[in-house]
Amino acid sequence: MSDEKDLRFQNDEPRIHPTAQLKSVKLGRYAEVGERVILRDVTVGDFSYFERNGEAIYADIGRFCSIAANVRINALEHPMERITTHKLSYRPNEYFRYLGVDGEFRARRQARRVSIGHDVWIGHGAVIMPGISIGHGAVVGGNAVVTRDVAAYTIVAGSPAHAIRSRFDADIIERLLVLCWWDWPVERLYEVVPDMQKLDIAAFLDKWA
Repeated sequence: MSDEKDLRFQNDEPRIHPTAQLKSVKLGRYAEVGERVILRDVTVGDFSYFERNGEAIYADIGRFCSIAANVRINALEHPMERITTHKLSYRPNEYFRYLGVDGEFRARRQARRVSIGHDVWIGHGAVIMPGISIGHGAVVGGNAVVTRDVAAYTIVAGSPAHAIRSRFDADIIERLLVLCWWDWPVERLYEVVPDMQKLDIAAFLDKWA
């Protein structure tokens, strides 16, 4: 693209609702963060968006991810092996002076990051547990509780979530993973959107692979 702005494209700065709360967050181009979303130590790729009331902590989210309302990514883990699961044992500073945050427990939480690939759709109210990896193109059903890794282009649902089916046949999935369309520059994306709308998946791959 030339130095002069190409009028085909909207402003690529992230859009953050004024009620959202972000701390130690990196947002990609065209990313959107909706009303009352809370993000802590999260990276969000280009074009991905959070609908209202979502929460995420210690997570890396790819490009073109669609995250519905009320989703929780990396749900809070409590120390069930201790005498109490209450935050008294790991954040006592909220109640008592001179007692600091439990750094070891915090480090344990930080080490269990969630990894979400590109082009992932997470349905309304879904919960992603700590340490989970979700592959490119996967779909997580509404109100699902994801306790195991999800393979690329797999649809999961339920509590705990289980695989329903693959979105496409294995050969199509392999071609999509090779194509990596989510890495294309915006100029090329602009050109392919009409074909995304009208061509079936095989025809799209034949034309653009």
